[in-house]
Amino acid sequence: MTTIGPDFVSFQVRDREASARFYQELVGLNRLPDPNPHAAAFSAGNGAFAVRDPLPGVDLDTIGQLGAGVGVWFHNEDAAGVHARLVERGVPIVQDPAEGPFGLTFAFRDPDGYVVTIHSKA
Repeated sequence: MTTIGPDFVSFQVRDREASARFYQELVGLNRLPDPNPHAAAFSAGNGAFAVRDPLPGVDLDTIGQLGAGVGVWFHNEDAAGVHARLVERGVPIVQDPAEGPFGLTFAFRDPDGYVVTIHSKA
């Protein structure tokens, strides 16, 4: 038996609705109907992505750097447009846009401090 994936990634966040708006309105993800009262899910190509309430016993404020060491990448053909929208709203850019093997690529820090990369080449 072979395992494939990941087919679902979620971030534990401090304010689920604020994070959901951020990923829908600024990053451009397609929000799915919310069957789970503790998460907001998005279509993300062959998988899914969600922002969710912290699990019981998790205090996000005591964690040094959320997601440190984990790379989460999203594809958007208009990476430059996403970058411009994020900069306009004052979102921290941690890696400036640069052309590379994955097209135009840049990374930003979301409202909870997770670093996310956007690339333009499918």
